[in-house]
Amino acid sequence: MDSSTRHTASPALAARRSSRFRATALVVLTQILVLAAFLAFWEYMTFFDKQAAFMFGSPSAIAGFLLKMAQDGSLWRDSYVTGLETLLGFVIGNVIGTLIGLSLWYSRFVSRVIEPFVIALGSIPIIALAPIIIIWFGTGLISKIAMSTLSVVIVALVTSYKGAVGVDPDQINLMRTLGASKFQIFRKLVVPASLTDIFAGLKLTVGFALIGAIVGEFMSSSEGLGHAIFKAGSLYIIPKVFAALVATIALALLLTFIVGKVERLLMPWRRLA
Repeated sequence: MDSSTRHTASPALAARRSSRFRATALVVLTQILVLAAFLAFWEYMTFFDKQAAFMFGSPSAIAGFLLKMAQDGSLWRDSYVTGLETLLGFVIGNVIGTLIGLSLWYSRFVSRVIEPFVIALGSIPIIALAPIIIIWFGTGLISKIAMSTLSVVIVALVTSYKGAVGVDPDQINLMRTLGASKFQIFRKLVVPASLTDIFAGLKLTVGFALIGAIVGEFMSSSEGLGHAIFKAGSLYIIPKVFAALVATIALALLLTFIVGKVERLLMPWRRLA
């Protein structure tokens, strides 16, 4: 690219980035206004109605419990425990599921054989497995990680396999005519082409991993956000339930943000999209 082409492309790129920034800023501003309006309406509806305040809590009461939980350290401790369980289950489940899903590209026969078993395992509600997981792994950290992993692995397997078999057959045939081996096709074409589906699955499984950890804490735990939600709910302290839910949502958003950053790092061409 000569200097004149670079000078021509540079203003166009700057204008595109500026337009994208303005669009993002507008979206964020609108989101903030919608959230503020919703919270104001919620506060107004519960301020004069004590029954509604008991049933649904209020933003001010929820903020009060969040502040109290932050001051006594329970918010950070419970968030750390649930976050650790979620992160480990997310990583283990996605690694196992993605490796199996991609490896099934090598043999359509094997993939057809195990397909009904994958569907059967994926149809089992994770909460139904909780008593068995607790019997197998006890009531400690390992059982929560196992619950989180099981919540993730099938989704990761299906999305990665979908990405692998969706690779353009013409590109595969082209590489074969150029003398590429099956492993070279897999490494240099199938895996990179599957990254879009894999990362879509990663973003989806953040929520599944968190649900698995929370369900495990519901069943048997003495700490964690799931334990805080369950304990506050059993005592009918609704604002504290919502406070723990806010912490759970914040944790999910943080993990999703990290996945997005990793995606942009491994797939730099997506930055231009």
